[in-house]
Amino acid sequence: MKMYKIIAKVNKLLLPSFSKQQLDLSKAKKWQMVIIGWRYYVTTRALGK
Repeated sequence: MKMYKIIAKVNKLLLPSFSKQQLDLSKAKKWQMVIIGWRYYVTTRALGK
């Protein structure tokens, strides 16, 4: 779990936040969906789910 917390911090620094940009998920491009999925995966692991 500690590894995922570190990865989550790196993601926060390097990857764009689409929620701040108010991105509509139905209009998101494939690469944006990949980033959203990756951030979701890492965040859920970091929280211990």
